[in-house]
Amino acid sequence: MTVKHILERKGRDVVTMQPTATLAEAAQLLAQKRIGAVVLLDGDGKVNGILSERDIVRLIGTKGISALEEPVSKVMTLKVVTCPENTTVIEAMEIMTERRFRHLPVIEEGKLVGLVSIGDIVAERIARAEQEAEDIRNYIATS
Repeated sequence: MTVKHILERKGRDVVTMQPTATLAEAAQLLAQKRIGAVVLLDGDGKVNGILSERDIVRLIGTKGISALEEPVSKVMTLKVVTCPENTTVIEAMEIMTERRFRHLPVIEEGKLVGLVSIGDIVAERIARAEQEAEDIRNYIATS
C-alpha cells in the first residue's frame, strides 16, 4: 500500500499559505480548517516550508502572545521532508516516527500533490489489519 492510495481515498487538497502571513493568521486558518499543519508555498507554487500547530505553541511558550505578530517565515520549518506518491505506508510511518513529525507533504515532479498525516497512516494500517483479519475469518469459514 502506498501514499498514493491514501491520497486517492482522502483527497489531494492541501491547505497552503504564503510565508508572509502572520502566525495569528496561520493559527486562525489551522483552527478554522481543523488541521495540524499548513504548507507554505513560494511565488512559483513550490514548497517553501511547513508550519505546524506545535511550532506556534512553542513560539508562544518562549516569546509570549506577541509572537503571533511574527511572519510565518520566521518560524516555519525550511528543510521540509517530503515523499513521492509511491512511498509505502510503512516507509511514510518510519519517516514520520524517526523524524518526530506528523505531516508529510507529497511531491511529484516538483509539485505538491497532497499531504498525509500520521492519522492518515494509522487509519490505513488499521483498515489493512481489519481487512486481513476478515480475510482470514472468511478463509477459515470456507475451509
